[in-house]
Amino acid sequence: MTEFAVWAPEAGRVRLRLADGPDREMTGDGDGWWRATVAGAGPGTDYWFLLDDDDRPLPDPRSAWQPAGVHGPSRVYDHGAFAWTDQGWTGRQLPGSVLYELHVGTFTPGGTFDSAIERLDHLVELGVDLVELLPVNAFNGAHNWGYDGVCWFAPHEAYGGPDGLKRFVDAAHGRGLGVVLDVVYNHFGPSGAYAPLFGPYLADGSNAWGRSVNLDGPHSDEVRRYVVDSVLAWLRDYHVDGLRLDAVHALVDRRAVPLLEELAVEVENLSTHLGRPLSLIAESDLNDPRLITPREAGGLGLDAQWNDDAHHALHTLLTGERQGYYADFGSMQCLSDVLTGAFFHAGTWSSFRGRTHGRPVDRQRTAGHRFVAYLQNHDQIGNRARGDRISATLSPGLLRVGATLLLTAPFTPMLFMGEEWGASTPWQFFTSHPEPELASAVADGRRREFAAHGWPPGEVPDPQDPETFVRSRLDWAERDRPGHRETLDFYRRLIALRKRRPELSDPRLDRVEVSHGDHFVLVRRGRCLVAANLAGKPQRITVPDVVRSVLLATGDGVTVMRDGLELPAESAAVVAV
Repeated sequence: MTEFAVWAPEAGRVRLRLADGPDREMTGDGDGWWRATVAGAGPGTDYWFLLDDDDRPLPDPRSAWQPAGVHGPSRVYDHGAFAWTDQGWTGRQLPGSVLYELHVGTFTPGGTFDSAIERLDHLVELGVDLVELLPVNAFNGAHNWGYDGVCWFAPHEAYGGPDGLKRFVDAAHGRGLGVVLDVVYNHFGPSGAYAPLFGPYLADGSNAWGRSVNLDGPHSDEVRRYVVDSVLAWLRDYHVDGLRLDAVHALVDRRAVPLLEELAVEVENLSTHLGRPLSLIAESDLNDPRLITPREAGGLGLDAQWNDDAHHALHTLLTGERQGYYADFGSMQCLSDVLTGAFFHAGTWSSFRGRTHGRPVDRQRTAGHRFVAYLQNHDQIGNRARGDRISATLSPGLLRVGATLLLTAPFTPMLFMGEEWGASTPWQFFTSHPEPELASAVADGRRREFAAHGWPPGEVPDPQDPETFVRSRLDWAERDRPGHRETLDFYRRLIALRKRRPELSDPRLDRVEVSHGDHFVLVRRGRCLVAANLAGKPQRITVPDVVRSVLLATGDGVTVMRDGLELPAESAAVVAV
């Protein structure tokens, strides 16, 4: 016996359609839910719902499996049938971990969960602890970043569907790697979003990506439950270790108990039941530490948040770029403020926004591991006109300087796929919308966006061109080529040093001391000093303590003197004092 259920509070009639036999009338229970129990409709059975007297079959808003795509029938899926081998997995906590962000479709030529499994050993050798997947829930078309997802319970079939995701997580756990999944709850994608036909899933307002989700209006209790159940399903049914919540600042929620707090409570309860740590990481541009302040202290209780200020502080110093939202960044003092206080805009003036922005972080009470920092990520690369990586701009020396400052900072560091060998492949914005009008609108919008910043339309890759997707695939052969091979070796040694020396992963912001001068910065991390010379010439840097040994340098030529160090141009060193 299989029970089919769907929430359709405004429907006067709901029918269930199976692949064989007549449509079945479903029974309403008075609270907006409709149910039908069918014998013999076990796992593998395709089904649709029909609303009122409309004969158009619709997929299940809570479908776990969409084998024919987002417009096709839903298929009954049994989560208990998968043969997990990770019974001994006790989880991976966020503090002390190194994250690695990847996109399943472009991580390997195969573009599937199974082909990604073949590269997990590389991540283990690199020293990664948590693999963060860009969104994998079902979207229309074959290729997409994932932020156009419409089925919030179903993994994308082209990647391998629900079993494929489980095989990936199981294989990762078998190698000691945790898995974080990027999820999007601030909007539905533009094609195949059938849930709003069943009920008031959408609010009147909109954000940059579409209609806002109804989190505080009439019938929003069930909409919120829809989000909560999706979150719990990824963590429970797919054994995922954490979620990255996309753009939570776009969640319009005026309730006394915000959805984010509700999620924190539910996930904490599930973590207690499962006996392993589960992490919620927010993406937010608000610079509001209340997101990651424990509920006991009046915060929302999330575990961490992405920190764009850390990226901007590093990127502007290394590249010299100052356009757009980079305008206020780029000084050594800015980097110092970020390394010691996490946010640069902390109740201070933001020229890009034309107002004050952010709130200060309590350096004594808020741990640095609650901030995920990065030199590169999918947004900061892909939202450039050409999708060029920072390695296309920087010298190998400066690239290693950036990596050194990132991986010795008090934050949770994250790498973007291929960064570890200085990949030359770009990461461009790509879509594969089958609807001509939507495809044209996306391409035109992309050109207009960058034309406003001075880019000729012909230089902006067409998101719908299949070659844009192909160009964004990693070239794994690069890993063993001269230059790339040495960069990979440096990243391995740097991550190993971070794990070997507890000072370098110490998250206490109030223990970080920073001094700086003309194109150099000196960061004290307990008995370790990190010295970086960003100048195009050698520099002598005075060190307040006796240097006992050089633990790691970005290249040759570091000279230890009685009162400090001499660093070659565009280089960095980590020393013990």
